[in-house]
Amino acid sequence: HAGERAFICAECGKAFSLKHNLIIHQRIHTGERPYQCGVCQKSFSLKQNLLTHQRIHSGEKPFCCQRCGKRFREQRFLLNHQRTHA
Repeated sequence: HAGERAFICAECGKAFSLKHNLIIHQRIHTGERPYQCGVCQKSFSLKQNLLTHQRIHSGEKPFCCQRCGKRFREQRFLLNHQRTHA
């Protein structure tokens, strides 16, 4: 059934509707960090966190303030900056 949470974490009892989400969640308990930065060897449990981290090394700043043009590596940094214009 839609929304059914059939996949249960044996460690904490948290339930998930997708097996994939359970597997990712279990990394909290196992400490598994399968995604590693090729530059500094820092590792991450989520691929997206690695991709965000890699911007430190590349200098990429894809998030742009529409008011002043300042650019940011992470969306959360842009959102925090935008409060200065309020």
